[in-house]
Amino acid sequence: MKVKTRGRVGVGACCAVLLLAACSNSPIEPETSRSDNAAALNAQLGIEYLRQGNLAIAKEKLERAEKQNPRDPNVHSALALLYERLGKPQEVDEHYRTAVRLAPQNPDISNNYAVYLCKTGRIEEGVRRFLAAARNPLYNTPEVAYTNAGVCQRTAKRFEEANVNFKRALQIRPNFAEAAYQLGDLQFDQGKVGDARAQVDQYLASFSPTPDLLLLGVRVASAAGDRLAALKFARRLQLEFPDSQQTRALPNLSRNPG
Repeated sequence: MKVKTRGRVGVGACCAVLLLAACSNSPIEPETSRSDNAAALNAQLGIEYLRQGNLAIAKEKLERAEKQNPRDPNVHSALALLYERLGKPQEVDEHYRTAVRLAPQNPDISNNYAVYLCKTGRIEEGVRRFLAAARNPLYNTPEVAYTNAGVCQRTAKRFEEANVNFKRALQIRPNFAEAAYQLGDLQFDQGKVGDARAQVDQYLASFSPTPDLLLLGVRVASAAGDRLAALKFARRLQLEFPDSQQTRALPNLSRNPG
């Protein structure tokens, strides 16, 4: 969850592919098993239709899955994503809360709900859920949850807390480009041009570039009056990511650096 602001929440609807990862393996009666299998199949179909943008058929499949197995948290998570696309916030919240109640230790569900909470301005609860996911030993990418928590805090102008969480993400995974970009961009926005330049240089010295980091390098170098460095960052961006949105932003940036 990635949602772009001057910071962004990085794991939004793409998390839908993870929603079926936590199906129960506990023994159940044969009739219930058939119902659960049918629910899982309909949920998978619903998620695929949701990814394709076919909301009407996705709704049909997911609502059928809910009737077949109303206690499957993954079905409720998928329904929450569907109703978000349909612009029905009350239903979104109801299904996420049901999913969390049914699977309180599922970090993917908690992370998905946190993304939604932050997007809708419920910052405190969203950050709390991101941090709970990050600290959950079952969650394989805590650096993503810490970064998302930082982005959420940044939108609320809680800059020092955001700074801490971006650094936590990089401590866990130094090559996580999104956290490096978010930290450098935050430092730049706060007028800490030297810190932002050091962040960009440190990352690019060891890891592969991203368009965001190279464009940030152009902005930071321009603000520092280092025209040669700005041109080098710009040239690298043009060569390595010629079709990117960041490359298309370069002409305007050159007329109005920083």
